[in-house]
Amino acid sequence: MSDTLSPREVAEELGVTGRTVQRWISTGRLQAQRVGGRLRVSRASLAAVAPQDAPPGQESRRIRTLLIANRGEIAVRVARTARRLGIRTVGVHLAGERPPAAMDATLAISSYLDGDAVIDTALAAGADAIHPGYGFLSENAAFAAAVTAAGLIWVGPPAGAIAAMGDKAAARRRVAERGVPVVPGYDGEAQDDETLRREAERIGLPLLIKPSAGGGGKGMRIVRAGDDLGEELAAARREATRAFANDRLILERYVEGPRHVEIQVLFDMHGNGVHLGERDCSAQRRHQKIVEESPGPAVTPELRERMGRAAVTVAGSVGYVNAGTVEFLLADDGSFYFLEMNTRLQVEHPVTEAVTGRDLVADQLQIAEGGTLDSPAAYQQLTGHAVEARVYAEDPEHGFLPATGRIVELRWPDDVRIDTGIAKGDRIGDRFDPLLAKIIAHAPSRAEALDRLAGALEETVILGVRTNLRFLRWLLAQPVMRDGEMRTDTLASLPLPGAPELDDGTWRSAAMALSPALPGGAWGGGWRLNAAPQLRLEHGDRQETIELPSGGWTAGGPFAMDEERGEAFVDIEGQSVEFSVAPPPDVEAAVRHASGSGEGHATLTAPMPGRVISVRVAEGASVSERQPVIVIEAMKMEHAVVSPLEGRVTRLLAREGTQVERGEVLAEVER
Repeated sequence: MSDTLSPREVAEELGVTGRTVQRWISTGRLQAQRVGGRLRVSRASLAAVAPQDAPPGQESRRIRTLLIANRGEIAVRVARTARRLGIRTVGVHLAGERPPAAMDATLAISSYLDGDAVIDTALAAGADAIHPGYGFLSENAAFAAAVTAAGLIWVGPPAGAIAAMGDKAAARRRVAERGVPVVPGYDGEAQDDETLRREAERIGLPLLIKPSAGGGGKGMRIVRAGDDLGEELAAARREATRAFANDRLILERYVEGPRHVEIQVLFDMHGNGVHLGERDCSAQRRHQKIVEESPGPAVTPELRERMGRAAVTVAGSVGYVNAGTVEFLLADDGSFYFLEMNTRLQVEHPVTEAVTGRDLVADQLQIAEGGTLDSPAAYQQLTGHAVEARVYAEDPEHGFLPATGRIVELRWPDDVRIDTGIAKGDRIGDRFDPLLAKIIAHAPSRAEALDRLAGALEETVILGVRTNLRFLRWLLAQPVMRDGEMRTDTLASLPLPGAPELDDGTWRSAAMALSPALPGGAWGGGWRLNAAPQLRLEHGDRQETIELPSGGWTAGGPFAMDEERGEAFVDIEGQSVEFSVAPPPDVEAAVRHASGSGEGHATLTAPMPGRVISVRVAEGASVSERQPVIVIEAMKMEHAVVSPLEGRVTRLLAREGTQVERGEVLAEVER
C-alpha cells in the first residue's frame, strides 16, 4: 500500500467526489505536495478530512444558518420550523425558477442533483448545516459524506446507514439475520436473465420485480404470467437505470392484498432509539401513495408494539441517527414483512406530527445538533386521528398521466393544514415530481378526520393545470375507504369515475371567462342585429355556440382566464377543464377530423408531456391492434402509445429524443 495518493485515489478511498478533494487542497484543509509535477497526498493526512459517523457523546454544535437543498412543499415546510427555532434559512432554485417562499435568502444552483454545487453554495452562504428534504440527494450516501467532510452538519443519518439501507437486497439480508420477517424472494448478486428466470420459477407467481437501489415505486413490475417475465425484466432494468443509475433487481413473491404500514423512528447520536407509531399508506395507485393516515385502522396496540420493536431493530442494525421510516407489508392475520427503510423524512410525516403533537423537523434539527431523545413514552402517545391527501398534477381521466400548465387560480381551505410550495402564476412542468400539495386533517375520531378532509377538498380550487382533486373527493367517499379496508391493490379493483360532464353551466362559465378578453369585449364574439352576441367555444373535439346576454346569467363552477394561452379554465367537480375560442373553419382540419372519426383511421397523440424514448415502427409499417408504436418517458416512467386498430402507419411524426406536449400528433394509422 502506497504512503501517498493522487487526488483521484483520495476521492475513491473516502467515497467523495474529486471536486471535494480539490476544494480541501485549495483551502489548505488537506495537505498536498507536488511530486514530478503531480499532486500527491500523504495517507497520514487523510485523518483531517475523512468523514466519520458521529460517535456517542459527540459535542453539540449549534445550527444558526440552514441551507435547504430542495424545492416545493418540503422546502417551505422545513423553513417554517427552522425559522420558528430562530435558524436563518437559505433556499436554492434553478435559473428561471421562482425562488422558494419563506426563506431568509435564496441562491441559484445548476442542479438539485449536483452535490458539489449545493455544498459550495452552502459554504458561500455561511451555512452551518444542510437539510436535504426528500428526493434528490436526501438518500445519497456520497453526498452525506461530502457534507460532513466539508465541515457542515448533515441533517440526516450517517452515510454508512444510508448506503446500507439504500441497497435493498443487502438490507433484506441484514434484517432477516436479525429475526425481522421478509417476503420470500431473490436478492443475490447474479443478475443474468437465466438466473433471474430460474429464481422466478422457484419463487412462483405472482412475482414482484423491483430495483435493488429503488424507492417510491419506480421500476416496480408485477408478473402474473411466465411469458411476460422477459419483457418486464427489461422494462424494470431500463426504469431502474434512468431513476437510480443502477439496474440490479430484486425478485419477491407478490403478496396479494396487504396493507402498507410504516413505522416512524427517531435515533439520536447517543444510541437512543424510539418509534412514534404507524402510518397506514395502503391507498395507492401503481405503488404511489395517495392518502395516508395515523393511527392505522387495522393496527392494535399489541401489533403496534411488535412492529415498533421490529422497526427499531432494523434501524439500530445500521447505527441509525436522525429520522427514518421502516416500511412493512401487513397481512390480515397480523403477520408483517419488512419492505424497505427510507433514510429521510417522509412525504406523509404530517399525520404522525398531528397525532403525536411533535414537530419532526424540529426533532431532526435537535438530533443533528447532538441533542438527546426523551423517554419512549414521550413519543408514543397518539391523540385522535389524522388523514393526509396528496394533490398531484395529473389527469385521472386519462390514466393518471402527468399534467402541466400554469396555475391561474388557487384557493385553499381554512381549518386544516396545507403543506405546499406552489402559488398562483407558477408553471407546473414535467421535470419534477408532480406533487403540488398535501392537505392534512386531524380530529378526535377517524370518521371526523375523514369528514373534515372531505370538506377541505370540496373547498379547494386549482385551475390552469389538471389535478387529482376530483379523484380524491371520490376516493374519500368510497365505502372501502370509510370502513378502513383499503389494501395496496384496492384501487386497481374499483371502477374509477369517468370524465366530468360538461353541462350548459360549464360552457357558460367558459364563455364568461373568455368574452372579456375578446376584441370589443363581450361583443367581439359575434355581433348580430337585434340579437345577443354569440361566442363559439372549443374543448377537445367538441364545440358549442354560447349566447352572451347583456344581463346576468347562471354559470357553473369557478372559472379563470389564462391570457398567455388564450384559454379559460372551469372547475368541474374539482377538475380543471380547459376551453378556448373555436378557430374559424378550416377545410384541411375538417377533412382530417372527418377521416379521424372513421373506424378505419386512428390518430395517435401524446397522452402527456414527455420525451420520446423509442419509436418502435417505421412509416409504412404494418401494426397489429394494441401494438406499441411509440414510448414516451415522463417522471422517469415509461408509457407506451399503442395502435387502437390493425393497419398500416401512414404518417409518423415522432422522433426519438424529442420533447412532445400533451395532445401532439405522433402518428396516424389506417386499416
